[in-house]
Amino acid sequence: MHPSRETHRRTNRPADRHDGHRAKSRARRIVIGGGALAIAGAATVAVSLASAGQYSGSAAGADHAVFVQGNELDGNTIHVFARGDDGSLRPSGTYGTGGQGGDQVDAPTDSLASQGSLVYDDASGMLLAVNAGSGTVTSFRVEGQQLKDRRVVDSGGEFPAGLAVHGRIAYVMNAGGEGSVQGFRITGKGLEPLKGSYRSLGLSNEDIPRFDTSPGEVEFAPDGRSLLVTTKGNNTVEVFPMKRNGLPAVAEPVVNKSAGGVPFAISFDRTGKRMLVAEAEKSTVSTYAVRRDGKLKVLQQPLANGQETLCWLERAGNFFYGGNTGNSTVTGYRMDKRGKLALTNDVGIATPPSADSQGVIDLAVTEDEKFVYVQNAVSGTVDGFRVESNGALTKVTTAEGLPAFGESGMEGIAAV
Repeated sequence: MHPSRETHRRTNRPADRHDGHRAKSRARRIVIGGGALAIAGAATVAVSLASAGQYSGSAAGADHAVFVQGNELDGNTIHVFARGDDGSLRPSGTYGTGGQGGDQVDAPTDSLASQGSLVYDDASGMLLAVNAGSGTVTSFRVEGQQLKDRRVVDSGGEFPAGLAVHGRIAYVMNAGGEGSVQGFRITGKGLEPLKGSYRSLGLSNEDIPRFDTSPGEVEFAPDGRSLLVTTKGNNTVEVFPMKRNGLPAVAEPVVNKSAGGVPFAISFDRTGKRMLVAEAEKSTVSTYAVRRDGKLKVLQQPLANGQETLCWLERAGNFFYGGNTGNSTVTGYRMDKRGKLALTNDVGIATPPSADSQGVIDLAVTEDEKFVYVQNAVSGTVDGFRVESNGALTKVTTAEGLPAFGESGMEGIAAV
């Protein structure tokens, strides 16, 4: 990895492996538990506003934006939307990442089968995106709704699918092959590889992994003392205790058996003391404490939401919202002062499902925690919701015309 060059490919990565994978026709199913800038015109992405009489007329905030990763196989892009104070979205441009999107084997609706493939870092003002098909990571400097100063670096492994940031340190989760995490320093010139940070996850995937055996997310604990990775096929949550210099303190992760089947997404409560893990097998969420030695203590056993294939989970204040891709619903959760997690309503659905919003996958929450944005991979749309005082979600906007799931599809969303 050489940050002095915009793009660097490892010489031992087969150049044609993604082309061969693209040509394969595959049956898709859900079986779990077993600076070159291309500015797109507004005509290419339409935005419709729900309840227009109530929400129309609000101008986009100067620094408010929602970023959506297209994950196109022939050239990954970031679709930028200006966000109004009412949560409405207006297309602002499309930017090439300088890399290729990817598609995991047999992925049912989500090509990257991960959470956190697109991350905005407020401290540095940078947007970080994985290019799974070319084994690289792109950084942009964000100025309002514009992306500038594109830099591309090697991810340090095969099929990068997730990112985590703490302070000036970023880690990339590579899902292909044996799986790995690779650290980087966030600098004014983009990402610079952190020597001695590479750690294997000990998986046994091909370079392009299966969606059900690849890792689901990499995430830092809020205090930065632990780096955590979920492994879906192994049913584990793996923890790297971290040194102050950003390097893992251990050669191999501390392996914890997941309380629920097929752990996928990670989130933390607002105190940073409780970790929540979404589990896809039975659409459950378990709550843990992360110990300094890398071992997890179960604080609350898996809580079922009654939906199908919960994979994604994000926090908005004391509420959490989970994306259920199996039946295209969003579940709301509430955590009380004692840390007990419960559903926001009896049916486990925070907002009425829509026939026009199919293939719910990744979610993003604005920094003020007032709005939640949900990717609908099959429909090729993003729905925006206002968070109500009781945890219900009220739809305020829909962005249309985004790359719908087919041979690949959009995945990765961030909001500011």
